[in-house]
Amino acid sequence: MARGDGRLTHDLLPGEKGPQDACGVFGVWAPGEDVAKLAYFGLYALQHRGQESAGIATGDGQKVLVYKDMGLVSQVFNESALQSMTGHVAIGHCRYSTTGGSTWENAQPTLGGTDTTTVALAHNGNLINSAELRELIAARHGELDRHPGEIGRGNTTDTALVTALLSDPDRSLEAVALDVLPRLRGAFCFVFMDEHTLYAARDPHGIRPLALGRLDRGWVVASETAALQTVGAAVIREIEPGELVVIDEDGLRSHHFATPEPKGCVFEYVYLARPDAVINQRVVHEARVAMGARLAAEHPVEADLVIGVPDSGVPAAVGYAQGSGIPFGQGFVKNAYVGRTFIQPSQTLRQLGIRLKLNPLAHTIKGKRLVVVDDSIVRGNTQRAQVRMLREAGAAEVHVRISSPPVHWPCFYGIDFATRAELIATGLGVEEIRASIGADSLGYISLEGMIEATEQSADRLCTACFTGSYPVALPEDGRIGKHLFEPLPIDLSHSARDVDPAPVLGLGTTPAEAASRRASGIRVDVEGVSYGVDGGAQNALLHP
Repeated sequence: MARGDGRLTHDLLPGEKGPQDACGVFGVWAPGEDVAKLAYFGLYALQHRGQESAGIATGDGQKVLVYKDMGLVSQVFNESALQSMTGHVAIGHCRYSTTGGSTWENAQPTLGGTDTTTVALAHNGNLINSAELRELIAARHGELDRHPGEIGRGNTTDTALVTALLSDPDRSLEAVALDVLPRLRGAFCFVFMDEHTLYAARDPHGIRPLALGRLDRGWVVASETAALQTVGAAVIREIEPGELVVIDEDGLRSHHFATPEPKGCVFEYVYLARPDAVINQRVVHEARVAMGARLAAEHPVEADLVIGVPDSGVPAAVGYAQGSGIPFGQGFVKNAYVGRTFIQPSQTLRQLGIRLKLNPLAHTIKGKRLVVVDDSIVRGNTQRAQVRMLREAGAAEVHVRISSPPVHWPCFYGIDFATRAELIATGLGVEEIRASIGADSLGYISLEGMIEATEQSADRLCTACFTGSYPVALPEDGRIGKHLFEPLPIDLSHSARDVDPAPVLGLGTTPAEAASRRASGIRVDVEGVSYGVDGGAQNALLHP
């Protein structure tokens, strides 16, 4: 049976890279319960956080079983697979790749351990000292291609590195974890297990969310509270930044391996998390509605109808309508049955682009002055297509409003943004972006307005993608990036320090010029926009 390969979504615009989701993790310790099915439905609730691969590990006190594959949760698992995975403890993972490519070797949970103990680990986040950790493992074990664990089998993720570090034959997993976790830098939420015990850990900054829930006969941890509620668990609290939670037959115990310095990701409130999730006592949906209301105050406009871009733009659109007094309506119909597929679109279908994802409601928008609310603009291709579709459907005016500030910097903490060279706001002002996407007006929410809507203190939030202020210092040597341990199909014989930043947007680039740039070896999209590594993540480090 053909399965999804994790390569194609409904976003068919060539080269388009929006703010891609973080991963989802789930863990359950519940003797007497069907833990594999609990993990399955928990991952189902977290599917929006990652669609490339999915996996579950279970332990019954004697052994650990892992089942994982590329594709959606519903594509990877069936009834017979889940029935074979028995035990009292389980962890699960749905992946969007932020370190290491989208391959089966990099699917999670990762597996490691010793002759006496097995370790399975699932990770949401991104470590920024992976190169240092890899060198540490090499110093301990020698040639990494001969490593007995996942690294030796071709896994190129930071998750595999942590799994290897946790595999210590001389100490308990709990003791090893308390030694390893303080060595890690970056954003991480781990759920891991051996044959008997469930572990959950969160980085000292709490950049990515992780919540603890209670079942009648056990405990659950998950990336979002919505997953806890899906499996019938009562939400107890969030795992604290710098905390390791251990759950076994003796109950729940907690260790603090680092001093908490909270810097929760503000983009969880803007886009990443489900609307029904609660992060630090703030309902995400309410935060998004408040962002829309603030947008209406900051960027008013005379219009006939407010519409939201499904799905993440809709709550902010409701807030804009409430704040402005302009009626809210449905302007787009989204295909609700889109998933990753092994069927590649033809060039003709690619040219249709976003129409496979969204279609305008012509009878609703014809002749109307529209306010279109979306969560972010990354490269601008999606918004350009949306504006064009609305005008073709008869919209009299199109006013775009964005519920986050301009994105100027890539994220190194678990979100796969475009590189800095790809970010349209890096080189263009608001008016230039407006002209690029073809809107009649464009307004971004202010940084202060967005933060105020979250009801969090500004000093407890990570806003690095908007401000360039990274709460965890990035490595000075530039050893960072999604494909750090993989060969790139790019000539890296020259140093990024010796080149100028690549152009941000090929405004005025002719097809002939774009073709010439491709022929020269520069990686460009259909508009002639460079997206080579030299102008991207490395440039963010070298040319702040």
